[in-house]
Amino acid sequence: MAREHRYGVGLTWTGNEGSGTSSYRAYGRAHLLSGGGKPDIPGSSDPHFRGDPSRWNPEELLVAALSACHQLAYLHLCATAGIVVTAYEDAAEGVMMEEPGGAGQFSSVVLRPKVTVAAGADAEKANALHHEAHAVCFIARSVNFPVTHEPVIEVEEVA
Repeated sequence: MAREHRYGVGLTWTGNEGSGTSSYRAYGRAHLLSGGGKPDIPGSSDPHFRGDPSRWNPEELLVAALSACHQLAYLHLCATAGIVVTAYEDAAEGVMMEEPGGAGQFSSVVLRPKVTVAAGADAEKANALHHEAHAVCFIARSVNFPVTHEPVIEVEEVA
């Protein structure tokens, strides 16, 4: 039986520079994401859309969510399969296409996980588990564009 899970996030716009949205250039895109006693996440729009490059933008957060979801699913599957992961990093990249009228959408995201497994681990199985992780990742299953992965598996040397 399916179980429902709900996720609440608060957003507070902090970009009123005195005259609200009186013109496109009159307001800042700064905002804070908050929720459940966690640290706030300072957000803005992409710098191409007058955003603050020192703050996270929604597009980056979407790519980060896909990367983190894949990693969590992958680590779970490795633990279940008896593959000991000792390091994991990702260099994820998303591509968004902006249309002339200003609308846009993501066309793809590629995840590039670099995984180190313990000496003696089955590197082939470790690689194959990326496909399984993709199939169960809640976020990847929810988007309407391709999410691909280019994993690199390294096996630690025997000490």
